[in-house]
Amino acid sequence: MKDQDTQFVFLPTMMKSEEGEERRIHVFWDAGMLEHDTGKGVFDTGMDPGFLDVLDKHPENADRVKNMLSILKKGPISPFLSWHSGRPALISQLYSFHTPEYINELIEADRCGGKKFCSGTFFNPGSWHASLLAAGTAMSAMKHILDGSGKIAYALVRPPGHHAQPTHADGYCFLNNAGLAVHSALENGCKKVVVVDIDVHYGNGTAEGFYRSNNVLTVSLHMNHGSWGSSHPQSGSVEEVGEGEGFGYNLNLPLPNGTGDEGYKYAMTKIVVPAVQKFEPDMVVLAVGQDSSAYDPNGRQCLTMKGYREIGKIMRSLADKHSDGRLLVVQEGGYHVTYSAYCLHATLEGVLNLPHPLLADPCAYYPEQEPYSVQVIDSIKQCLKDVPILKGN
Repeated sequence: MKDQDTQFVFLPTMMKSEEGEERRIHVFWDAGMLEHDTGKGVFDTGMDPGFLDVLDKHPENADRVKNMLSILKKGPISPFLSWHSGRPALISQLYSFHTPEYINELIEADRCGGKKFCSGTFFNPGSWHASLLAAGTAMSAMKHILDGSGKIAYALVRPPGHHAQPTHADGYCFLNNAGLAVHSALENGCKKVVVVDIDVHYGNGTAEGFYRSNNVLTVSLHMNHGSWGSSHPQSGSVEEVGEGEGFGYNLNLPLPNGTGDEGYKYAMTKIVVPAVQKFEPDMVVLAVGQDSSAYDPNGRQCLTMKGYREIGKIMRSLADKHSDGRLLVVQEGGYHVTYSAYCLHATLEGVLNLPHPLLADPCAYYPEQEPYSVQVIDSIKQCLKDVPILKGN
C-alpha cells in the first residue's frame, strides 16, 4: 500500500558537509568483503532440486552490500560521509572473543577449500579473507572513535557477525564483528559498552560472548523465532538475562511478528532507553540489520524507513547523553537487495539527527498491529521488572 504523495526522488539536502563532527559519519569499508561467495540454491539451502530453471542467490549475497555502498556514495546522504579503508584483523586479535580451537577450525576450513558449518552458513574460497576484513574493519571503525578522530563511525561489513559465538559459526556469521569491536573498546579505556541489536534475529552470538559480563549491556530486539538448532541453542526469550556477574545485563525483547514503526519506537522508549540510561555506558554500539523491514525475505516485521530513522535518532540521543556522542554502527543482516539500502540510508539520517528526511520512502506505508505489539512489549517490561537495570522504571 502506497501513499499517493510518495515520490521516488531525493528530497533537498538540508545541511552542508562542512558543519563538523556532529553531522558527519565515518564509513569503513573494503571491497575484499565482496569475495565471500555464498552461492545459489533454494533460498539459503544451497540446494538445486533439478526442476527449477532459476535459482535464488543466497540471501547474504554481495549484491545487497553493493547497493548499500552505492546509496551511501551516490545518495543525498553522501555529503555527510567520510570514507576510510578497512583492514583484515590479525589472528591474535580474534582471541579476545573467539576460542583458539574455533579459529583453527576456520583456518583449516579455508585451507581445505570450504565447509558448510550449519544450515545456510557456507564458508567458501574467499570467505576467510572477507571474514577477517569484516572483523578488522569493525575494529578499525571503533579505533577511529577511540583515537578521537571522529564521534560516529559505520562499519559496512560482510559476512555479518552477530550470530557467531565464541566457539562456533551460526546464521551466516563466522566472526563476531561487533563483539570484537566491543572488546577493543574495553581494552582501550572504555569501562562500559552497550550494544543494541535491531536485526530481526536474536543477536545470540554477541549475547553469548558477554553473557557473564557486567561491563557490557547487550539488548536485542528481534522477532520471536526461538532456537533453530544446535548452532543456535539460545531462544532469545526474556528469561535469558545473563549469568553470574552478567545477571541482568542481557535484555531480550522478542517482538511479535508484524511489529512496525510504532511498536519498535515504543519498545525503544519504554525499555531500551531506561536500561541504557541506568547503565550509563561510555561507548554505544548499534548493530543494525535491515531484515526487520516490511519487505525482507528473512523476517516478518514491518519497519519502514520512518522506523529506522527514528531508531537512529534515539541511538544518537543516547550517545550524546552518555558517551560524549561516540557511536559505532555495525552492519548485520538485511536481505532485500534494494529496500535494505534505503533503510540503511534512513538509519544513518536518524543518527545524524537531520531535521528532515533526505530520501523519500519508495514503499511509504505498511500497516502494523500496533495495539498488539504494545501489549506484548508491556508484558516483556513486566517480565523484566525485577532485573536490576530496569528496577524502578
